[in-house]
Amino acid sequence: MLDLLITNASLPDGRTGVSVAVQDGRIREITAGLDAPAHEKFDARGWLLSPPFCDPHFHMDATLSYGLPRINETGTLLEGIALWGELKPLLKAEDMIERALAYCDWAVARGLLAIRSHVDTSAPSLLPVQAMLEVKKRVAGYVDLQLVAFPQDGVLRTQFGVENLKRALDLGVDIVGGIPHFERTMSEGAASVKLLCELAAGRGLPVDMHCDESDDPLSRHIETLAFETQRLGLEGRVNGSHCTSMHSMDNYYASKLLPLIAESGVSVVANPLINITLQGRHDTYPKRRGMTRVPELMAAGVTVAFGHDCVMDPWYGMGSGDMLEVAHMGLHVAQMTSRGGIRACFDAVTTNAAKVMQLPGYGLEPGCDASFVLLQARDVVEAIRLRANRLKVWRKGKLLAETPEVAASLHVEGRPAATRFTTAG
Repeated sequence: MLDLLITNASLPDGRTGVSVAVQDGRIREITAGLDAPAHEKFDARGWLLSPPFCDPHFHMDATLSYGLPRINETGTLLEGIALWGELKPLLKAEDMIERALAYCDWAVARGLLAIRSHVDTSAPSLLPVQAMLEVKKRVAGYVDLQLVAFPQDGVLRTQFGVENLKRALDLGVDIVGGIPHFERTMSEGAASVKLLCELAAGRGLPVDMHCDESDDPLSRHIETLAFETQRLGLEGRVNGSHCTSMHSMDNYYASKLLPLIAESGVSVVANPLINITLQGRHDTYPKRRGMTRVPELMAAGVTVAFGHDCVMDPWYGMGSGDMLEVAHMGLHVAQMTSRGGIRACFDAVTTNAAKVMQLPGYGLEPGCDASFVLLQARDVVEAIRLRANRLKVWRKGKLLAETPEVAASLHVEGRPAATRFTTAG
């Protein structure tokens, strides 16, 4: 007997009337019209069943700290970094843990079950690292949390920066990070990329580097990252996050850079909500949007995903852990408004994000984990358009969260009491 049978589901690839059979936390079978004995049966009523959302770029050590010790008045990246520097001496592990756990609750309710979080390693105390390792342990049963050793103040610019980062890795942090554009000079930035990639290669670890989060078209550390990836045989294990300088580069240089990134196997994560907010702050008009060249990267064969980056922290005062909001902003900023473009933006917060995170068992195929989110939408286009309500969220066959269906009731003479259009939940 099956543990769970979901019937009459629509899938992201366009199939409808599909049944999904679950046994021992894994998908046993996916086929149309299947009916078999099961401990639990659920009729999806044609709603969209998707693999869970994944956030491949986040800062959980800072989340929900908005207003501490003050608000970022200019809205710039540099003031956000300075503000985080003011906050760090005031941080307490128990407060960071409580905020992160609260955010993970938000995430689960929105079908977000995998998060890659960059964790600041700049302070010798490694307080953020210790706090996030505790969070990772506590949420292991319901959120896949990956941690990146992130030298926020620059690994070479900070005294003992390299040693602190190595200590974080020794404590159990999963991935090597960096921020080359925040080093003192371009050459120091390039040197940091080389050093950190060699460190990752020596330890057999992946790399996820903040790369060129700048409006400066001459910030070209993604080029160095692609080169070092190939030199060290790290293909498939390296990601460049942000890459916003590419938005300001001339087209000739970009035409050289795009195939170099594709050839190296480096993936790219854009962060639409934050890139559109932090970049272009020094422009009058015309004002740059700031996000990297998403459709061009995709066309070149690069795996591109979207991250949330920040929620209510020194850099961004909004957000709710909703990856459909991220996809919605991404398609607008990238002008990916064709149906194919909209579907690609849905992939950017599901399958492509899972590829960046190298998540085992992810997907809607027999043998994959029985982890799903049931969306109050008929297809992926409607899901993004409505930022659809999350009706149910399962992880490995276990129900984690559910929300009632949402519908608007009209009190207008001559109109039906309930609309035929669902609303965003």
